[in-house]
Amino acid sequence: MAKAVDGVIRIGIIGSGGIAKAHARAYKEIEGVTIVAVSDVVPGKAGAFIDELELSDATPFTDHREALAQVAMHGVSVCTPNVAHHRTSIDALEAGVNVLTEKPMAVTLQQAVEMEQTARRTGKILTIGFQPRYDPNMVMLKELIQSGALGKIYYVETGGCRRRGMPGGTFIRTDLAGAGALADIGCYSLDMALNPLGYPKPLTVSAVATNHFGTNPTYHREADKFQVEDFGSALIRLEGGLTLNFKISWAMHMDTLGATMFLGTDAGLKVTSAGSGPWSGVWDGGVGSVTMYHDLHGSHVETHIPVKQHTVKIFAEKVKDFVGAIQEGRPAPIPGSQIVRNQAIIDGILRSAALGREVDIEIPEL
Repeated sequence: MAKAVDGVIRIGIIGSGGIAKAHARAYKEIEGVTIVAVSDVVPGKAGAFIDELELSDATPFTDHREALAQVAMHGVSVCTPNVAHHRTSIDALEAGVNVLTEKPMAVTLQQAVEMEQTARRTGKILTIGFQPRYDPNMVMLKELIQSGALGKIYYVETGGCRRRGMPGGTFIRTDLAGAGALADIGCYSLDMALNPLGYPKPLTVSAVATNHFGTNPTYHREADKFQVEDFGSALIRLEGGLTLNFKISWAMHMDTLGATMFLGTDAGLKVTSAGSGPWSGVWDGGVGSVTMYHDLHGSHVETHIPVKQHTVKIFAEKVKDFVGAIQEGRPAPIPGSQIVRNQAIIDGILRSAALGREVDIEIPEL
């Protein structure tokens, strides 16, 4: 790995699609950071990206391995289609470079496990791009739940939704994306439920997954190419006597799949999403309200917790935190060890839906 010269952190970007632009713009706002390499398998695409974003210190490549070998870097952002997260992340870690990988972590559970194992073996950072963690409401939610105010939590219900929000291109191909709504926005909803709980280990899952809308030309312009799920629902048993009721949707004839709820022995907590448009959902539309419920000795008490407004751009915050971890020698801000369990649930949902029965979730040793 490169040593910082005059305190400058040298960053590479692997994959130069739309999400890579958000990464590049965030890096450009951080003092002491320069983007030195951009790679993309499509000839000419990395160079066009460099020109568009005015990255004067960056060299274009068509092979990320050449970039890692030829340009000294402290960290890379992996912004490829899902299927390439695994190989590019491992190659970077093996080269002694810290990694920020976009969500979902990988396409399969085994890939996610191998990524985390490599990070541990090399001693490099592997952090996953779950920017909703930087929403002040999500921070508040975690602090409240971990304070013990709800008592023992025994049931959680969550799920993001879009009324009309089906993407196309690489998102709808199994060979490139691995999954559809589950990988795209489902991973966020799972993180919303699991992170405040300390990421308990998943044990079993019973699930269904459908694609009624994506495969219908009335609703999707690429229906003939649509291979993934646009809806999923699962009942997940977690260690510690916890049950998670999870649901996710890219498209539906409904305004919402309901609030996110945490039921505890001393209180309950409900989080509703803001807005009711085509992209509504806790992750897509923001937080509308947070309410705590107490029913004790015949009395009913509702405590409305003020929703906090963003004072920062949360996407930029995840990039800034990655850079800070490199500079300060901190652990991964959003560690792969947690997101492996997120990936395990997605893997279990897909297996259960395909088999039509409950399945066990087994996570290999990290």
